Amino acid sequence: MATSKVLAGARVVLPTGTVSGGRVIVDGTRIAGSAPADAETLDLTGHWLVPGFVDMHNHGGGGASFTNGTVEDILHGVHTHRLHGTTTLVASTVTGDMDALAQRAGLLSELAEQGEIAGVHFEGPFISPCRKGAHSESLLRHPDPAEVRKLIDAARGQAKMVTLAAELPGGIDSVRLLAEHGVIAAIGHTDATYEQTVAAVDAGATVATHLYNAMPGLGHRAPGPIAALLEDERVTVELIDDGTHLHPAAFQLAFHRAGADRVALITDAMDAAGFGDGTYHLGPLEVVVSEGVARLAEGGAIAGSTLTQDRAFQRAVTVDGLPVEDVVTAISATPAKILGVYDRVGSLEPGKDADLVVLDADFALKGVLRKGEWVVDPK
Repeated sequence: MATSKVLAGARVVLPTGTVSGGRVIVDGTRIAGSAPADAETLDLTGHWLVPGFVDMHNHGGGGASFTNGTVEDILHGVHTHRLHGTTTLVASTVTGDMDALAQRAGLLSELAEQGEIAGVHFEGPFISPCRKGAHSESLLRHPDPAEVRKLIDAARGQAKMVTLAAELPGGIDSVRLLAEHGVIAAIGHTDATYEQTVAAVDAGATVATHLYNAMPGLGHRAPGPIAALLEDERVTVELIDDGTHLHPAAFQLAFHRAGADRVALITDAMDAAGFGDGTYHLGPLEVVVSEGVARLAEGGAIAGSTLTQDRAFQRAVTVDGLPVEDVVTAISATPAKILGVYDRVGSLEPGKDADLVVLDADFALKGVLRKGEWVVDPK
């Protein structure tokens, strides 16, 4: 049960900067401006206090898949990521049969309505066979606006994002449809040219799905989608900072070009996140996870990740050398804003949900509070 508490003594990262020896007051499920008389005080001297992490691209964890699992499986996967600091999570599907995807959208939308997840992200089937990654080619299809609308309707107002290749027939019209319905059109798994990508952004696309991955590389004569997505201030770029998906130099290039306000750190996690090596399935495809790296059993393409957001945060600070405040922005505030939930989560401010993460001096996770209740107790 959520109780009143004062978290005192930590370095607190606020939208205005870091406060040393600061405090955050929690009253029930919300962050408060003043402490009730019966509030208990927890001394967090020597720690960092940051907002709960927001992951807008996540396929599962703890051995559970958001695409294939039962309700209990999904809740287990969500809880696994909460243990790693992700207090707000969008459940991502992978390419599948349209009827099956619509049915899955209905199930996930119920969990979104209950507040367990923050919505649904459809990654596929409207993607390029040239850049399919870990998606079944036989199930891919062109982004017919009528079929895109079918998935939106199946999600009953809980569709947050659709990843598509806008260069395919129907792509631009589908981007416009998504924008008109308040659903994020994300450019990804695409073979688009620079010019085609610019046209997609002009039509309403606002996110780059895991920038660099599953798209043509940056060329000096044919810059492709990477340059178009990085240069446009209207676009938020997803980055997977696990040391596998991106070379550190590519990560740094994108982060510093776009800036923290336009970067969303994501996991793109699959079942094995928080679980371990072994054989899994991503949709209908078999995936082998070895030493924490997920690859298709056939062909060896990278198949999502085993990343958790606490590891992404720690790596961004300790390996990439980014300022803590920038990492907080990219892992909490920016995704919350693009998802339209920044009024409730994404920063430590009075009136918002009491979602926060306690980190030690080395940025290892020590505590997680979600809506005023400890998921991981730092005591």
